[in-house]
Amino acid sequence: MGEIATYLALGAFTGVIAGLLGVGGGLIIVPVLVWLFTRQQMDPSVITHLAIGTSLATIIPTAIASTRAHHRHGAVRWDVLRRLIPGIILGALAGATLAEFMSAGLLRQVFGVFEILVALYLLLNLPPKVGRPLPGTAVLSTGGGVIGGVSALLGIGGGTLTVPFLVWFNVHLRQAIATAAAAGLPIALAGTAGFIIHGWGNLALPAFSSGYVYWPAFAGIALASYVTARWGAWLTHHLPVILIRRFFAVLLLLLGLHMLLG
Repeated sequence: MGEIATYLALGAFTGVIAGLLGVGGGLIIVPVLVWLFTRQQMDPSVITHLAIGTSLATIIPTAIASTRAHHRHGAVRWDVLRRLIPGIILGALAGATLAEFMSAGLLRQVFGVFEILVALYLLLNLPPKVGRPLPGTAVLSTGGGVIGGVSALLGIGGGTLTVPFLVWFNVHLRQAIATAAAAGLPIALAGTAGFIIHGWGNLALPAFSSGYVYWPAFAGIALASYVTARWGAWLTHHLPVILIRRFFAVLLLLLGLHMLLG
């Protein structure tokens, strides 16, 4: 019961963050699950992959809930999202495949470095300059491919990449956050499918797993995050996002250091 309560608390917190900042919560979920799975004495060779695959699966309900909330505010740029999706799906499948060829230790270090870089970016508050016209389908789909690949490799919803990418092309910040939340759904669906396929039949995995998705953790996190993601989306339109970004950045910095050095 203690583990389930922890999964519920983790899901509740990451759900708010997902709705508020347009991220899938994976930057928090993955390092916390690595720590929890280690305490549960799971096989070290699969812990990081299991945490990433499970994180991607939990993003599915979170993305649905936060997208619906943002759509009610009319903030999702569906015209942009449609052009991102083909690249996102192909990139996510490629990212899941790349992860399969990486050791648990290397994958953990790559995640830690990425998380620290994201934290520094948020702390320095260096938003890209706007003013560029929105590019054609080819550029957007290519960008979606990079976003999908990195996101699936690391088990994140892609908001940390999608938001600055869209703002760079003169999409309003709130619309970029909302569209990034919606983009998390195809990332999560394709990435989860890849991690299930690549992990299928691995004898080192614990019971109640399908490939690299651990269903007890998924259930607790997904249930709570589905409820709280809409709260985060509501807060986006009522709170100064910059203060939340700074708090989130400090948290990511600590988690990144733990992944890199722990």
